[in-house]
Order: sequence, then structure tokens, then C-alpha cells
Amino acid sequence: MTQNNILKLAKAAPVLIWGPPGVGKSAAVVSAARAEDLHVEVVIASIREPQDFIGLPVINGRIADDVHVSGSDSLVSYAPPGWAKRLAKAGGGVLFLDEITTAPPAVQAALLRVVLDRVVGDLPLPQEILIIAAANPPEIAAGGWDLAPPLANRFIHLQWTVEPEDWANRFPAYWGSPPQLPGINPQTWERTRSLVAAFIRRRPELLLQLPREADAQGRAWPSPRTWDFASRVLALMDLDPLAAAEGIAGAVGEGPGMEFVNWAREQDLPDPEELLRKSEKFRLSGRGDRDFAVLSSIAAAVCREVTEERWRAAWRIFAKAAQDGAADVAAAAVREVAALRRKHPELPLPKEEVRAFLPLLQGGDE
Repeated sequence: MTQNNILKLAKAAPVLIWGPPGVGKSAAVVSAARAEDLHVEVVIASIREPQDFIGLPVINGRIADDVHVSGSDSLVSYAPPGWAKRLAKAGGGVLFLDEITTAPPAVQAALLRVVLDRVVGDLPLPQEILIIAAANPPEIAAGGWDLAPPLANRFIHLQWTVEPEDWANRFPAYWGSPPQLPGINPQTWERTRSLVAAFIRRRPELLLQLPREADAQGRAWPSPRTWDFASRVLALMDLDPLAAAEGIAGAVGEGPGMEFVNWAREQDLPDPEELLRKSEKFRLSGRGDRDFAVLSSIAAAVCREVTEERWRAAWRIFAKAAQDGAADVAAAAVREVAALRRKHPELPLPKEEVRAFLPLLQGGDE
């Protein structure tokens, strides 16, 4: 189930995504919505009260000058919360209800009218609003509750799955919108994300390993979320795997963490900025995992700072990789860079360099 398909299905009826913690359900939906320039309101059900959905009783109160509320001339109005007023003012967007299985029964009951009728308190939400929820199975949710049948029956239920190859392909460029993290150099973080992605491409079974034992589930274990944490720790430690070892193990668990640290020590990746300045220096190493990391870091660097010169340099590097027999290794990086033309149509099409990748690009949207 792709992110865009979730948005499409949500136009038909509210959608509920099921999956274990840490697999990127929330991040994927928010990223897809923002890519479509949709206003997004994330509401974590577990920390809300019923009044956050049925409205706060107000006696002869005015809710907002710029939002029409039906029944406001009655003795009691039900004032909607800020997130609802922002969605109404935006005229559409996505209401994302996170961690819905951690909501107690009283909150679930309050959600019934929101999900089915798109009404919060006395405020009708625009019908264009997409309602998407995410849930962990109750047995592994924090203080989880089974969904009440009336609420469960208001959703299209989807099972969220994570494909390690797809995750590894998209992680270096962070799905096109990496956050700014205080204290972390963006360029260094690009390189560490590429390292983590290359490792997962080599060891895909380590992307997600939810322990079976309840006590182990409360400790560190590998998931897409915690591998993201590991990349941040390595960036903070300036790409020094040994210095980052304790933090990485604390994120993904000692076994996977130490395996990654030992593997990362052997890579010695070049600076992608140096390769973009002097693309003629690019050489394949003959090791698929290392070459994937290098090419991914180049793609992430171009996505961060888009100029025609950097765009052309990246394509020269990709063409050299294809010429030397590594078109398949470069495929993920090529897709990320090619997708830049959607937002930057002024970028010239590098006809000669792109020739080796035409079957790949013609099979996608680029």
C-alpha cells in the first residue's frame, strides 16, 4: 500500500492504518499530504479528552469571528478545538488521528461523529477533508484498547507493511523533506543516512525486528524509526562509528548496532560535495553496498541544494556508474534526482547521461 493510494482511498471513506510501532505510518502519511500541499492536523488520540472531539460547552459564547458555527444562537454552544478551526479555515486537508488504539472508550465514543459526519462540536468540517488514522495492535500499544465496533466500522482498514528495499531507496533523501535538527550538520547527516540505507540494503531483515518477549519489547530494537535515530547519532559523532557505537546500540539494539558499526568502519565514504565539484574523480569501488551509499549521498546532496551545475554533475556520475556496469546500483539515486524536475522544470534533460536509465524512468512518473 503506497502513500498516494492511502490518500486516494481516504477520498472514499476514512482510512485506518494498522502496523507495529516505529514503521513510519505517521511520517509517511504526513509526508505524502505535504507533498500534495495539503494542510495537515495531527491529533494524538491518547492524550485527548472527549471534549476535544465533542466540543467544550460554552454558554452564549462566541467561538471565532472567522468560523461559522451552526446553532451558535442557542443557550449552549459546543466550541471546537484549535485543530478543527484550523482545518475549517483551510477549507480542506488531512485530519490524521494517531495512536487511536491508545484512546480510552470515552474518547473513542467522542470520535464517532467526527469520523462519520465530519462534525466537531458545533463546527462542520469541510467535506473535502481526508480522515486518516493510525493504530498499533492493542496487544503492543501503550495501554492499548480494542476499537469499539461502531468506531471500527467507520474505517477502511489497511495493513501497513515496510519493504526494506523501498525504505533504503528513499531514506537517504528523507522522502524529499529532511527536517532541520539542531546540532546536526545537514551534509553529514545525508552521508550517515546513506550509510544506514546501504547497510539495510545489505541486511534487509534487520530493518524491523519487534521482539516476541514483552520485556525485550521495552528495550532497544531495530525499526525504521530507530535506524533513523542511529543515523542521527552517527552524524552527531562526525561519522565516527566507534564514537557513536553506544548510542547506535541504544537505538537499534546491541546485536544489530554492533554489526552496523563494524560494517560502517570499513566503508570510508568520499565527500559527495567533493564529487559534485569534481565529478571526473568518481570511481566505483566494486562493492555494491559501498557504491550504493556513495551514489545515494550524491542524490541526497543534490536534493538538498538544487542548481543546474550540481544537477548536471550528478547525472555525469550516474552515467559513469552505468557505463561501468552499475546501473542497478544507481537506480534509487537516479529516481530521487530525476524526480526533482517536478518542482524544478527549468532543469535541462541530460539526454546522453539519461539514456542508460530510460527503461527505469519510463516505468515511473519521471
